[in-house]
Amino acid sequence: MSTFLIFGLLVALMLTGMPISIALGLTVLSFLFLMTQVPIEAVALKLFTGIESFEIMAIPFFILAGNFLTHGGVARRMIHFATTMVGHWYGGLGLAGVVACALFASVSGSSPATVVAVGSIILPAMVKQGFPKRFGAGVVATSGALGILIPPSIVMVIFAVATGGSVALDPEGKRVLSASVGQLFIAGVLPGLMLASMLFMTTFYRAWKNGYPRLPRADWGERLTALRESFWGLALIIIVLGGIYSGLFTPTEAAAMSAVYAFVIAVFVYRDMDLKDVPKVLLGSANMSAMILYIITNAVLFSFLMTHEQIPQRMTEWITGAGLTWIEFLLIVNIILLMAGNVMEPSSIVLITAPILFPIAVKLGIHPVHLGILMTVNMEVGLCHPPVGLNLYVASGVAKMGITELTIATWPWLVTMLIFLVIVTYVPEISLFLPQLLGML
Repeated sequence: MSTFLIFGLLVALMLTGMPISIALGLTVLSFLFLMTQVPIEAVALKLFTGIESFEIMAIPFFILAGNFLTHGGVARRMIHFATTMVGHWYGGLGLAGVVACALFASVSGSSPATVVAVGSIILPAMVKQGFPKRFGAGVVATSGALGILIPPSIVMVIFAVATGGSVALDPEGKRVLSASVGQLFIAGVLPGLMLASMLFMTTFYRAWKNGYPRLPRADWGERLTALRESFWGLALIIIVLGGIYSGLFTPTEAAAMSAVYAFVIAVFVYRDMDLKDVPKVLLGSANMSAMILYIITNAVLFSFLMTHEQIPQRMTEWITGAGLTWIEFLLIVNIILLMAGNVMEPSSIVLITAPILFPIAVKLGIHPVHLGILMTVNMEVGLCHPPVGLNLYVASGVAKMGITELTIATWPWLVTMLIFLVIVTYVPEISLFLPQLLGML
């Protein structure tokens, strides 16, 4: 009964058009004050202690790094490098867009930032060369979603934070800890490369089928020059992942390093940004960080309510008692997450559902890292379909296209992403291979 009351109130408030963060907060406060005896001091204390997490500090730093890179000319150099490598194939600029999105995703951690940075440069070039605008917009809107799968990823940080305090028991009754940010980052590398390859093949097939233009083949001198120009941006990949795996710094420290590094190369190395532009970037990053942290704060309260009412434990008992296998459970999880992607943005979905799904998944023998990657891929799909697909709105602004037209344009790549979701769901080795190989599990 408590479960139905809580989620019924949350859905009712969301249907009024209320922002998800406020709906979460009001749901928690209404239920706690009217249906329980929890003192208000406990709620206030949870508000502060809930976000008193070292990992959460990584979020504003990755946002800041992404904004510096977006405004600092890094994307332009990555696009040029990608174009010299694959531009001579059918749909050369489209293929370069996929590669550039994958490269920029590996330094930004944000899908909308990837769409803006790559799309604002490559879309006009594609239209000028004779590509249909729909084709270019479809490539960028979907490939930009790689920003939350290829590490670093803000969504992975949020998953680690959301499940960090959860208690989960495996089928043998042993306690299982949540996946760490470092484990999720390393685990996201192989799935990210696989999805990028599948989107690349989809782009190539459509370009070959329709005879879309290609560029003259670049010689190795041009390729080496382009690599040298983009080196400082690409080096950030080594700094973040190499630093985390080698133990030089934690994911949060890696985020801080990436923000400082992005500032240095944007202002002093590439010199595409003046010092007078820095306050504007800082303010924009602060606004975005505040919005995400406000959602996290209210979601922490919601998680506290779930724990107080023992809803995850009851759902675990019900599902295991019903005899569901991990295969059937993950099918249900995918359906729920895809439906949630129609009405909420990724951060809210992960913060609400992860603490509930985590103990159930562990009880069924599903590894926390596998669950984290699976949820991240679901969030990618949600970014690319209406009505609240953030990538669609960002790409719509860049391409000057309507949401309906853009939705039609993205369907071939969206189908590819759904096929990949099925693969990554039922082949957990894809997510677990690298962490196991590197001795992180």
